[in-house]
This record gives sequence, C-alpha cells and structure tokens, in this order.
Amino acid sequence: MVAPFMWLKSPTRIHTRTRSTEFRCTSLKDIHTLLHAEDPLPHSPVHKSSLFNHVCNPASLLRQWAPRSSSSSSPSPFAVTTPPDAHNRIVVYYTSLRIVRTTFEECRAVRSILKGYRVKMDERDLSMDSAFLDELHQITGCKRKSLSLPRVFIDGKYVGGAEEIRRLHETGDLRRLIEGLAVAEPGICGVCGGHRFVLCECCDGSHKVFTDKSGFKMCTECNLNGLIRCPACTSVFF
Repeated sequence: MVAPFMWLKSPTRIHTRTRSTEFRCTSLKDIHTLLHAEDPLPHSPVHKSSLFNHVCNPASLLRQWAPRSSSSSSPSPFAVTTPPDAHNRIVVYYTSLRIVRTTFEECRAVRSILKGYRVKMDERDLSMDSAFLDELHQITGCKRKSLSLPRVFIDGKYVGGAEEIRRLHETGDLRRLIEGLAVAEPGICGVCGGHRFVLCECCDGSHKVFTDKSGFKMCTECNLNGLIRCPACTSVFF
C-alpha cells in the first residue's frame, strides 16, 4: 500500500513544481518586457492621423473671420485705400453668419454702437454678397485668410475693428470722428425692411435667366445669391 500511495503523490508534486517554475519565469519575463516597452513612449513623436487633418481643415476655413489681436488684424495704414462711395458716412464690413460666434457678437456690438450716433451708415454684409469680400481685400491689401471682421471706415478713413471702436466709444473720441457726417433717415426702409438687399427682378432670385438662343445662363444683374442692393436705401449698385 505504500508504493501506490507514493506513486499517486509523485505526479502531483512534479506537476505543481513545474507549474510554479513556469509561472515565475513567465511573470518575470512579462514584467521585464513591459518595463522596456514603456521606456521609449515619452520620446516617441506624436503624429496626427489623416482623419484628424481632414476634420481640422474645414474648421479652420470656417474660422477665417475669427477676431484677432489688433497688431495682426489691423492692416498697415499705407495699404488701406478708400472704400467706394464712403464719403460723408460710416462704412462697416461685417457678417451676419453665426458660424464663428465671437465674430458675430463683435459685429453686432459694433453696429449697435454706431447706430446709436444716428449718422448715415452703409452696412456691407459679406455673407450676403461675396463681392464685398473682394472689395475689402482690394482695400486693405491683406490676404483673405488674414481678414478679420468687423472693419469700420469713417468718411473714407480706416478706423479699426471691434476693439478700436469700443475704445473710441468709451473715451468719447468716436463722437468727434463722426461730427459733420450726414444724419441717418429715421425709420426702416419700406422696400427691403432694413436688410439692404432685395430679390433680383430679372431672375426672381434664382440667378439664372432663360433665353431662346442659349437656354439658361447666369443672371448678370445680381450676385450669386440672386440679390441686388436695395435701390431705396443704398447708393452702391452692381
């Protein structure tokens, strides 16, 4: 009875010892591998994925009108020319789009300040007519991506953006700059309702006209949105 009892226990001891040895060796090896695998991680360069790049590129285009510091956004005085039909009035280049909320709020604040002085003001919305963007690019000489809004001209002279207008308003210098400008007519325009644009009568706002000779073609009387400037409250026409 002694030999069978020893035979039954012998495999158990051998099996247990073998498992214990393999377990210790494997654990030490894994720990050693993990320690060496973590060493180069802090020094490894971080690469942006292509998907991240594709997402960021459209976002950067939508933010091209974001407000910038006055040192980078304000064009050089030597590069600025007079906007068309800017004599004896205030000309404001702005956007009514809410794509960039900060830019929209700055444009709305500047327009509100200037309207409080009740002088003649020409509001040129770049989102309503892309021709204003080309016009502002030619006036300032800045690249389109570096243009920031709003931009304010008083009697043909460039004054600045939201930061400059707010500072001049708080110090009282803005009232001195607008002295002598034409007084704004009271009320809202009955033709455009204050939007400054109306539908083109030639194409009914479609920006396309039909002729028997050439079929459909682009309307030359309006902008890409099928709009023309209101003839009742503006003096700049296409």
